Amino acid sequence: MAPVGMGKYRGVWVFIEQGDGNPARVSLELLGGARTLAEKLGAHVTAILLGEGISGIAQELIYYGADGVIIADNPIAKDYRTEVYTGIIVEQVLKERPEILLIGATYIGRDLAPRLSARLHTGCTADCTELDIDKEMRLIVATKPFFGGNLMAAFICPSHRPQIVTVRPGIMQLRSQDRERKGELISVDVNLREEDIKVKVHETVRSASNGASLEEADKVIVGGMGIGDRKGFEALKELADLLGAKLGATSPPVDAGWISKDYQIGQTGKTIRPRLYMGCGVSGALQHSAGMINSELIVAININPKADIFNFADYGIIGDVNQIVPALIKALSTMDAEI
Repeated sequence: MAPVGMGKYRGVWVFIEQGDGNPARVSLELLGGARTLAEKLGAHVTAILLGEGISGIAQELIYYGADGVIIADNPIAKDYRTEVYTGIIVEQVLKERPEILLIGATYIGRDLAPRLSARLHTGCTADCTELDIDKEMRLIVATKPFFGGNLMAAFICPSHRPQIVTVRPGIMQLRSQDRERKGELISVDVNLREEDIKVKVHETVRSASNGASLEEADKVIVGGMGIGDRKGFEALKELADLLGAKLGATSPPVDAGWISKDYQIGQTGKTIRPRLYMGCGVSGALQHSAGMINSELIVAININPKADIFNFADYGIIGDVNQIVPALIKALSTMDAEI
């Protein structure tokens, strides 16, 4: 296949990741981000939706910002398989010629994007934290952490289309639905046969974790080095459970082995945007704050009154986190008992 050159490519596409008939939050966030990019380009936003029995959620994508939805509703696309999803999307890209394709930087997105990039002979900028448009050149400018988060680098793909970018969950603000929006729903045929697919899905096992993911959590309690040791996270977990919150961590406790990397928030971890963020023994260094700065309400507990986190926290408590957290747990437990 010859490289996909410039040609007449127009439009911003968003790959809609879905599970059990529900679109992933990151995909809905990207629809909002795509609208901003498309307005600068004078282009349309198209969602591309694959799966089985998913036609019912297409209209919801219009409400979140899509001008049109390409729907590949077929039993062969019920479960995510790289070979199947790549084949369907490549066929539609070559037919419709979008100039930008946005994909969530999830486990699925990180598997799918490079395969699409290879098949389409175009670039892929992965794990981005900021997007903008160079209007003159009609280029997406994708910014991402570099050298372990010590630098931020901006990337462009000037010579090939579409420009593929994966974006971390929580980076783009989830827009409110506009139920007055109208858009076009386009069903497409799937030209693949099950007998030709090498990978077969025999069983799907859901994650053992309960509730929303860390990126989607409404409230997050985060521990830094100030909690002292591994046991400090046990107290934070108790506090988080009382508040109905998720547990998170900065990179130093992860590096120290106090908690797994699944909990890490920051430039080299996850990006969150909760209604409540509570940092316990968190200094507020750039590497971490880049992953939580858009939280709606930030509460900080730190023994150091000059800690950086107090510069942007809404409420600050100066004191030993290992005394304050147990006091909060006791107070909350007493309240529950009285209720």
